[in-house]
Amino acid sequence: MSAYPILGSSMKLGSKTAKNRIWMTAHATLLVKDHLFTDDHIAYYTTRAKGGAAVITMEAMASHPTTQPYKGKAFAFDPRMVPEYRKLADAVHEHGTLLLAQPWHRGRQTNSVTNGLPVWAPSAIPCGVYREMPHVMTGKDIAEIIEGYRLSARYARQGGLDGVEVHGMSHGYLLNQFLSPATNMRDDAYGGTLEDRMRIVIEILEASREELGPEMIMGMRLNSDDGHEGGLRPDDWADLAARFEATRLIDYISLSHGTYIDRMLIYPTAPEQHGFQLDATATVKAKLKLPVVGVGRIVDPGEAEGYLADGKCDFVGMARALVSDARWGEKALSGEARKIRPCVGANWCMSTIFAQAPIGCIHNPSAGRELELDEETVPPAEKHKKVAVVGGGPGGMRAAWTLARRGHAVTLFEAGARLGGQVRWWAKADSRRELVGIVDWLEERLAEEDIEIRLETMASVDDLAGFDAAVVATGSTGLRHGWTMQRPEKWAGDPLPGAELPHVSAYTELLETDPEVGKRVVVFDTMGGRQGAVTTEYLAQRGARVFFVTQLGQPSPDLASSRDWGKVHGMLRRAGVTFHVDRELTAITQDSVTMRDLFTGETETLDDIDRVVMVQGGSANDELFHQLNGKLESHLIGDAMSARRVNDAIREGELAARQI
Repeated sequence: MSAYPILGSSMKLGSKTAKNRIWMTAHATLLVKDHLFTDDHIAYYTTRAKGGAAVITMEAMASHPTTQPYKGKAFAFDPRMVPEYRKLADAVHEHGTLLLAQPWHRGRQTNSVTNGLPVWAPSAIPCGVYREMPHVMTGKDIAEIIEGYRLSARYARQGGLDGVEVHGMSHGYLLNQFLSPATNMRDDAYGGTLEDRMRIVIEILEASREELGPEMIMGMRLNSDDGHEGGLRPDDWADLAARFEATRLIDYISLSHGTYIDRMLIYPTAPEQHGFQLDATATVKAKLKLPVVGVGRIVDPGEAEGYLADGKCDFVGMARALVSDARWGEKALSGEARKIRPCVGANWCMSTIFAQAPIGCIHNPSAGRELELDEETVPPAEKHKKVAVVGGGPGGMRAAWTLARRGHAVTLFEAGARLGGQVRWWAKADSRRELVGIVDWLEERLAEEDIEIRLETMASVDDLAGFDAAVVATGSTGLRHGWTMQRPEKWAGDPLPGAELPHVSAYTELLETDPEVGKRVVVFDTMGGRQGAVTTEYLAQRGARVFFVTQLGQPSPDLASSRDWGKVHGMLRRAGVTFHVDRELTAITQDSVTMRDLFTGETETLDDIDRVVMVQGGSANDELFHQLNGKLESHLIGDAMSARRVNDAIREGELAARQI
């Protein structure tokens, strides 16, 4: 018997049947080219269909030209989508998976930069993220939007899809803006009373159903809580959902949370509680008879089974969990749930989209690259070799795993007492504890292979004699010279006065050795990434009053890509952290730090300082690689190449292992 009988059970969706309760919800991929889906899309969705997802809602597609936040956005209203749909449907249907399109419009939550068209919205209220004044939609504009949804449904039917999920009512998008009294100030037939605010949605549903006919699935994505003052809350959405159900036009409702006022309600990073949206989902579901899809950091099959058993939802909707492991469903339902690669809530998938790159995962290098790096079909080595991997961080672990799976004889050297590298250090901060899942998962995979692991062994050139090849993953050492990038000539010279004092350390040294930190600590962050925030959080956990100093205009601005800078800044402020921006250090003494305002030149001194921690990037530990030059085939990866990110180390470990 399955450990998850409800999760594995089938359920009717309109005239069709879903083979289980695992639903891949829509999310951007940036695999789009010329507003069309591609072979990469086929591979991406097919891999997850093969991996056990019963229903896939493809990424949100524009229902009108005015919703184009970036070039990599598919146009659902474009007849060129029909043959693309057919290719996708044929591939996905081979695995018994239902495939749905998701036409949508962002309304005010976009800008006019990409397409040069004005932002459309029901009222002239700008979005707090994009801050662009919208054009107030006319009756003609509304008719165009309705027609765009109609065409989207038509092309979905012609393309052989199983149905359409009408989107725009959740996450603060256009139809949410019409429904909510906080964003709809109209006095015509599309504003005012609830019935009038619903009018555009009802007309879109009617047009879409007319095109789809009775045999195709039609659902809709709603919020269960807007999450802000003046917005629609769970009881409001329950009433709306019941009204939409009463139209008899739809076959299911998919529920989510949030608007761009607080995007952490939509796709929160760790440590958000798993299933955090489902209480509100249950409130809405209590008024419905239709199947309900629930979401909200559902990552574990045991938890998913519990939500289904409790009646909080009928399907578990997942995006990031299936980005992390395409075979989530197959593993859960075949008794191999322990092998699921966990979603650790890092939101690297969001960061890649922010950078206008195809979707990625912090520890699944195959995500979005299935045609190139299919994890399930690792090519066997043409010639089996004796390979050394030096460094047991995530990059070295990934390399060792893939090398062994290809048939090589692998020895993994690690200078420390445990595998995992810097990831285990980062996991000391409360908000990053889930990151340890990255290396715990890899450690379990290594245990399944015939790999010799030598802990507490600092490998030398002599130790590698007799090996045919080596992967050097020796990491990096944090810098502590004290200069910012605005003074590049200083980096190779003398350190900042006082930077050599014993109470000054690099962030890597702090996290590795856990020294006494004292009561008052300065963190000087020149990088603007997550390192400074994690270091500061860790120090605050240790009871220190932390002064965060940076030459940048705001603390940790890179967190904008993962969308959680506000969440992190709030957490640190509540912990008593004081931020000093636009500052560089000019001197450090035994008990003080002097800093200078970059723009006024004024100086300020912080007294009674017990420790100073530098977050300035790292120096690559590449000595062994250069010593091996010419002695054997060698590959340099991860921080040993240059100090960067976990995903870089894992991807490079995988690539190196495939080259040997």
